[in-house]
Amino acid sequence: MSRTDLRYYSPKAKSEQPVTRKADLCVYGGTPAGIAAAVQASRMGLNVVIAEFGRHLGGITASGLGRTDFGNKSSIGGIAREFYEAVGRHYDSKEADGTAWYMEPHVAEKLFSEMLERAGVPVYFEQHLKQVEKRDGRIVRITMENGDAYCAGMFIDASYEGDLLARAGVSYHVGREANAVYHETWNGIQFGSPHHTFRAWVDPFVVEGKPDSGLLYGVSDASPGIQGQGDSSVQAYNFRICLTDTASNKVDFPQPPGYDPAKFELLSRYIRAGVWDVMRLHWPMPNGKTDLNNFGAVSTDFIGMNHGWPDGDYAERERLFQEHVHHNLGILHFLANDDSVPLSIREEVSRWGLPADEFLGTANWPHSLYVREGRRMIGDVVMNQNHCLRYRVEEDAIGMASYGMDSHNCRRLVIDGRCVNEGNVETGLNGPYPISYRGIVPKGTECTNLLVPVCLSSSHIAYGSIRMEPVFMVLGQSAGTAAAMALEGSGRAVQDVDYGTLRTRLLQDGQLLSV
Repeated sequence: MSRTDLRYYSPKAKSEQPVTRKADLCVYGGTPAGIAAAVQASRMGLNVVIAEFGRHLGGITASGLGRTDFGNKSSIGGIAREFYEAVGRHYDSKEADGTAWYMEPHVAEKLFSEMLERAGVPVYFEQHLKQVEKRDGRIVRITMENGDAYCAGMFIDASYEGDLLARAGVSYHVGREANAVYHETWNGIQFGSPHHTFRAWVDPFVVEGKPDSGLLYGVSDASPGIQGQGDSSVQAYNFRICLTDTASNKVDFPQPPGYDPAKFELLSRYIRAGVWDVMRLHWPMPNGKTDLNNFGAVSTDFIGMNHGWPDGDYAERERLFQEHVHHNLGILHFLANDDSVPLSIREEVSRWGLPADEFLGTANWPHSLYVREGRRMIGDVVMNQNHCLRYRVEEDAIGMASYGMDSHNCRRLVIDGRCVNEGNVETGLNGPYPISYRGIVPKGTECTNLLVPVCLSSSHIAYGSIRMEPVFMVLGQSAGTAAAMALEGSGRAVQDVDYGTLRTRLLQDGQLLSV
């Protein structure tokens, strides 16, 4: 398997003739949120450009997350619903509303590209943000590593990491807040989840029963901490892996670069303990493909190995990206080929492979890592558990969320001589709830022409509910609307956009602000 194109980042030399692009609105990030924002702003008459860090459109939706996490579909409107209607037309949906919510990665990217083409929005790829220039509290120019620059009246940070907001000097948080910060109960350190936890005793030591032999790869000897205590951990990342069992389209799992089977000893011990569940969350998609997600105690989630990603520089993220490739592809190669794995499991896993017609530029492997949680802005309103449960309702709704509060594990520890996963939370809601406009707007003292629909102002546990791709599209559309309205007012601050006028336009354009 070649790593030529399978990378998060490779440095871009400074261009001999850097280009400065001017627009009304610059969207940083070609994620679904960024696409929805750009389409909406273009429809409202703005000249819009998208600067995308990578080489593909559509974020994780176009990189393997084909089984859309939507919660309550009746709470999703506007451009997001337009997209899922387009998916429905592509697959000749039989649903009464014509939508379809499961799709192949290449289809998602194609449909996103067509949306932007119709809107007349150009996209510039491999734009690695280096510097943000501000004047009087407003961003006036952002410059990339290669020297290209973007000047605009309004900016939207639609990245999964929040790189633009951070470089613009906007306040943010990384990790889990203590429950006491926002009067929550599901934030911070969390033990006791019945999901994705070890269902059998697994010895964590290199030589079983001998602590002085050291710990197995992937296990930490950090202090467990106290339930509800805050820390700097973020929920685990993985790849949402598109697989197929169609023989004519199947590529056997290759050995990843630098493959080390010893790194999967923990999984081997778990299987020997009697638990086999890695492939359980393996959902069917069109044309004989699936969306493989994490399931169980030892699976595709690279628990505890991503904490340096949100604030890491690009080189550090590239290192972590390759470690995640090794972990995710390595698990599949290990399960299909290693003699320590029971034959029945090897045969089951070997039925599957990578689809030959997907991800042609990255050796049939997803091009984007599933960054479930990066930086989170701190605005005047911080969405938290109380909003999720409707104990507190803000009056400036710009969209709805409806998925349960869902955090993947954050740490894998050794406690009393055995492996323990920590951080998983899966708790339901009382129904869809509104997201505040002030949740996507920085504090007025920090920046007045930036909107943040992905790394929005939210606590860790509330973000676990909000962080679904359809919701990001909803928030992106609302951000694009607000940007256009701010520019209509001769460049007024985004904090000063009249909510009543914004609400009227959102409803006119199909957004759902209540259910």
